Amino acid sequence: MKKALFLFALTFTGTIAVFAQKKANGTVYIEHPAINVVDEFIKATVSGDEARINSFLTDDFRSFNGVSNAYGDSGATKKAFVANALRYHNEFDYFSIEPYPGSYPDAVEYKKDNKNDEVWVQTWDLLKGMHKATGVKLDAAAHRLYKLTKENKIKAIINYSNGSILDEIGVSFSNRTNGKIYNHHENINTVRKSMYAYEKGDFDKALSFFSDDARFYDINDEYRKYLNKTEAKADWQKFSNDFDIKFIEMIGYPDYLEYEMDNGREVLSWWKLHLVRKSDKKAIILPMHISDGFDENGKIISEIVYYSQSLLAK
Repeated sequence: MKKALFLFALTFTGTIAVFAQKKANGTVYIEHPAINVVDEFIKATVSGDEARINSFLTDDFRSFNGVSNAYGDSGATKKAFVANALRYHNEFDYFSIEPYPGSYPDAVEYKKDNKNDEVWVQTWDLLKGMHKATGVKLDAAAHRLYKLTKENKIKAIINYSNGSILDEIGVSFSNRTNGKIYNHHENINTVRKSMYAYEKGDFDKALSFFSDDARFYDINDEYRKYLNKTEAKADWQKFSNDFDIKFIEMIGYPDYLEYEMDNGREVLSWWKLHLVRKSDKKAIILPMHISDGFDENGKIISEIVYYSQSLLAK
């Protein structure tokens, strides 16, 4: 009993200690003059007003990359920051900076170690635009911290963003290959065998070339509404009940693309399905494009079919 009481006392004391650690260190504002300053600064950045951008910044201003791993980074100078900020206005069409949906800026006046009465404004932004030279679309989230003096001048900015879009712009200035294209390959043979088994109504054989977890997608269906093999077979059977497949004609020749990036493997093929609708005996030619993804073992793991559903309608 004495031991139980001692443990209870420790637990109760620990609980009090946890609550005692809660202590305010300033105030967070949803409305504040510093927020208005940051908002006007963002507008000047979007419009490319160099003089106005400069007017918001202190002479000793520094900007920092919040995701940099450079130890002891002293930040970019005012001149370097402004030059970089102007690039967005000059190099992007339709450039804009908007609040991230559902977010709003905060102003924080810290109490501890804030002898100069500085204010931090934090924003969550959505940067949009299209790079004029490369056509790369900018649609990226960013988080920024602005440090303002009591005179409402921006002294520092810490930027947190994903640089992958800028990397894509950088590499888009030069041509590069991304693997090989084959006009004859075993994976092309596999697609042909599957298609012609389908032509004969041998759905089990047609599906034998697919992996057990293969996914099937019809461009006319709801986006990303994938079917598994069992569902695909039922869908094929339903189509067979409504249409006679007289024959399937290959258009041109398939391409097999073996990508360097993402280790991808895709057969692109083009077909004409010569059909007769059973209900009214109408002959229909249905052009179709099929994209089949392969695994390393030569099994089809995904299939996307592109065609016009309207050609099948009465």
